[in-house]
Amino acid sequence: MDPYTPKTRPARKKNLTLSAKEYTKITGTIASVRRNRQLSDDIDEEIDPRVHSSRETRRRGHEPSFIAETSFVRAPLNSRVGATKSIPKSKGKEREDVLDHLPVLTQEALILEDLLYVLMGIEGTYITYHPDYSPEDDDPLQGIRFLVASPLDPSLRDLAERVLPLGTYYTATSAFVESRSHLDYGLVNHALCAAIRDMLKEYQTLLSQLEHAFNTSPQFTLQKLWFYIHPTIQTLSLVYQLVLELTNTEDDEGSCLSSSSDDDEQTARDEALGLGGAKLKAVLSEITKSSAGAAIPVKGGEVLTVIYERMQSMSGDPTACKVYGTLLSAASVPYAEMLREWITTGRLQDPYEEFCVKESKFISKGILEVDYTDEYWERRYTLRDGSTLSSKSQHTGVPPPRTPGGRLPGGACIPPSLEGWKHKVLLAGKYLNVIRECGIEVQVNQPPAGEQQLSMDDQKLYKFLEDAYTHANRTLLQLLLQDQQLIPRLRSLKRYFFLSQSCFLTHLLDLAHTELKKPAKSASIVKLQSLLDLALTSEDALFREDVKASIASTGLYEWLLKVISVSGVIGGEEGEGMPDGTGQEDSKRDRDKDKDEKKPMLAIDAIALDYTVKFPLSLVISRKTILRYQLLFRFLLHLKNVEQSLGSMWVEQKTATWRKSVPNHPEFEQWRLRVLLLRTRMLAFVQQILAFVTFEVLEPNWRSLEAKLAKVTTVDQLLRDHVDFLDTCLKECMLTSAKLLRAYSRMIVTCSTFALYSASFTKSASQALSAAESGDGDQAMGKRWEFLKKFESNFNHWCFHLDCVQYYASSENVSLLPLVVRLSSIKSVT
Repeated sequence: MDPYTPKTRPARKKNLTLSAKEYTKITGTIASVRRNRQLSDDIDEEIDPRVHSSRETRRRGHEPSFIAETSFVRAPLNSRVGATKSIPKSKGKEREDVLDHLPVLTQEALILEDLLYVLMGIEGTYITYHPDYSPEDDDPLQGIRFLVASPLDPSLRDLAERVLPLGTYYTATSAFVESRSHLDYGLVNHALCAAIRDMLKEYQTLLSQLEHAFNTSPQFTLQKLWFYIHPTIQTLSLVYQLVLELTNTEDDEGSCLSSSSDDDEQTARDEALGLGGAKLKAVLSEITKSSAGAAIPVKGGEVLTVIYERMQSMSGDPTACKVYGTLLSAASVPYAEMLREWITTGRLQDPYEEFCVKESKFISKGILEVDYTDEYWERRYTLRDGSTLSSKSQHTGVPPPRTPGGRLPGGACIPPSLEGWKHKVLLAGKYLNVIRECGIEVQVNQPPAGEQQLSMDDQKLYKFLEDAYTHANRTLLQLLLQDQQLIPRLRSLKRYFFLSQSCFLTHLLDLAHTELKKPAKSASIVKLQSLLDLALTSEDALFREDVKASIASTGLYEWLLKVISVSGVIGGEEGEGMPDGTGQEDSKRDRDKDKDEKKPMLAIDAIALDYTVKFPLSLVISRKTILRYQLLFRFLLHLKNVEQSLGSMWVEQKTATWRKSVPNHPEFEQWRLRVLLLRTRMLAFVQQILAFVTFEVLEPNWRSLEAKLAKVTTVDQLLRDHVDFLDTCLKECMLTSAKLLRAYSRMIVTCSTFALYSASFTKSASQALSAAESGDGDQAMGKRWEFLKKFESNFNHWCFHLDCVQYYASSENVSLLPLVVRLSSIKSVT
């Protein structure tokens, strides 16, 4: 605001300092006031001797005096505070009665003197505090209300009452500056208070000029006072409205806190921490950070949002736009500095939780070694409002809004100018933080000398954000794709887990044949690892030292059915079940049945590969993605093992026992033909599934992933493409549908069990052949038929259930259409 200096004479210049003559006059006035006070004291002593003792006490220095201070002697307005306070209240009524009988000019002079007090928030003689005002009970942030308490000329009263709100504005604004300058309110409030303090300095300068004009110019009237302070009233009124909104918002938040907020906050903390005792440190830090249920003060982004919204709502008022624009520019300086530091270096300097990005310090990169949910990348740095790039929002740790449907409190409230850029702001800092975690120094482009400081209301902000995001993104992509050799790493995963070159697997199965026939709990992981290293001796096996053997604790299909019944998808979060609970009861019944018939799991069904990778590649090849690779590998390994067992059975059934003609025993020949036919159908089924998975699911999707990686532009797009590739493979391999998984898993288990009885079938065929050649009756053919028909009925039963493949192919997943054609050849019994 611009001070308005009244000019008493045209030739007189503005001068805020006092000349020697003026100084002498003021000190003489002060001395006169002191003499009058001394005379009044002497009179009071004659009336009441007790007054003498109190006067003596003050003279000895027990009560400080404003007059004794040099600063008050040099300030004409403040020098009169002592005289005003010394007037007993009992005498006010008498002076008011006197004022009513004084001439209008005298009344104006006395009211002018009181108004100069009121404009500083000091109660005058004829203008007093409002009767409803209580200094002890009323909130100082609401301001002090004043009232003209004396009978006064109507014209003077009207002008005086126009000026009185300025005292309320000033006292409320001063109280706001004083209260919001504490550390708890953050840097944005500090900057806002500094800007308001500068405005108040101009206001105080104007008051000193008005005081000087009142003391020196006989022509200074109440009308001139109104003329000079009228623009200031509008300015302070705008600041006062802003102060009220910031204050009332915080008061409303405190009154809206319910008794259940403690439980909600504790629940949110528990969800954020997840499982495991490694995060106990986070619990302690959350407990010591703040008391539960405490209201979040209006600070950080919320302050900027309030100012911005007021500026937009009053965009038609030039004065309001100028005042709020000035306050917004000043208050956003600390916020913009935090923003610059975050998107240019990856460091988050936010001691008072004002910025839109928050850090979970208890989540370190070491958690990537055991984490199956990508917690480091997804939760180490997050937006305080809980929004994410995916369709799901993160509700953990997000404070409730001020009012239902209102804005979020504190730093969770993102300034409107950053609302559309908040995800790029988050990602830019995350990218740079990953680079710093790798020990690489981030090169910061220093702004040119003389360039203006970054501001939240500057159009250059968006170009700065875009450039910083592009730089961080390009730097991390180059680090992953070139320096860390991401593409060769993914190709090695395809080689080992998808068996694109499976000669090593054949070698491993031959070497570890004995060990893999043992129960999973008895198998030696050390021996299996040694045999795996021996199988991976070819020269073109890249990164073979990172491939490890492991033993799963649960069967593949049992684990998949359990996960699908809980979350509906592989890798889904708990609670995201299937919409209508389809298949959950069947899955539970199957699990109960399996529990009764459960046998020790063999090592061949539990063996899996693991893959170790260091940071920052662990962001892309995380535990979550390795889990998906392991599921696909175990599925392929099971198919390969069943195919190999049925192939061995085919070799065994090429002997004379199965080929020799026995015309005198037609029942035996029919039984033998049915065994061969069932084995052929089983082998055809397994080979068709294996061919579909490898040639029509994994390979095309891998080619598509390579094409996407060649054109990838952002790190998050890279992560999404990789996870989408694995999820697509799992879905098209029918590992995410409970009905499909249950049907063909039963068929595969039936085939595997049938292959295990290869020696038993050969023995039965030899016995039947010997009995036919000797001419003796064969009494065991009934048992043989009964045993064989159990396998046939079981296989045919689940073949019938595979008709749902055609339904899913036409309704949900068209990629299953080739499998429908492939399976049509094995459904009927010839």
